[in-house]
Amino acid sequence: MNILLCGASGFMGRAIGQALRHEGHRVIATHSPSRHTLADAMPVDFAKDTDVATWLPRLVGIDAVVNAVGVLRDTPGRPMQAVHQDTPRALFLACAQAGVRRVIQVSALGIEGNRTRYAQTKLAADQCLLALTASGQLDGLVLRPSLVFGRDGDSSELFMLLARSPVVGLPQAVLQGRVQPVSLPDLAEAVTRLLGATSEITGVLACVGPQPMRLGEFVACLRAQQGRRPARVFGLPQVISRWSARLGDHLHWAPWCSETEALLAQDNVGSPEPFARILGRESTPPDQFMGTAWS
Repeated sequence: MNILLCGASGFMGRAIGQALRHEGHRVIATHSPSRHTLADAMPVDFAKDTDVATWLPRLVGIDAVVNAVGVLRDTPGRPMQAVHQDTPRALFLACAQAGVRRVIQVSALGIEGNRTRYAQTKLAADQCLLALTASGQLDGLVLRPSLVFGRDGDSSELFMLLARSPVVGLPQAVLQGRVQPVSLPDLAEAVTRLLGATSEITGVLACVGPQPMRLGEFVACLRAQQGRRPARVFGLPQVISRWSARLGDHLHWAPWCSETEALLAQDNVGSPEPFARILGRESTPPDQFMGTAWS
């Protein structure tokens, strides 16, 4: 298949692209117009390409589309309204017009009922794809992973850093929220399967690990895999939590910011069975991440 992969240079996109190529698919990877054009690459600007007409010629010869584009912060160069909502909507509508029926949108678990800018813009794109699917125009699928863990991920690197410390301070709200960590290789494998034999599956799929856990428990799990003793985990005072998140808002390279804090402060969990059925096995448990997602 010829697959247009949007967000191919990102944390999840790189793994998805590699998995698709391994299965013999031809991957046309989108990239910023300012970057050097490589073979099987397509210049795309998610901050500006908000018109359906812009996407139609790009879909000639394309069999399926995977959108893995995402940003944590609203910035002038990459506004969430365009990157998460307006441009994906134009892409999905163009797919419907061009007859590219299979579209997979990589979203996030926990965005429904969440008032962050990240959640609201992601949800709007999800709803657009689901509406086109319900009307019979597309075979769309929204993937909503919980916390994704894998090599070269900013949040994963942060958790690894915390796991190396004997004393870990986390915001009180984050200490209460539960996640269901999923390994990046499992997520990438699921995408390949959903573009193959299970391509008839549509709607929303939670991509989660086998069991929920609190962030402190996840850090302890990573720490144990490194042969380290349990760390002392405590809640940070609210004022420190709030100001550290606001500081992160201005450090565009940092994974911790106000949006991250709000997303992690609530449960991001779901039933593991549907995702396991796609994989044909139970998803990788967190106590094996160091041998799989981090290898």
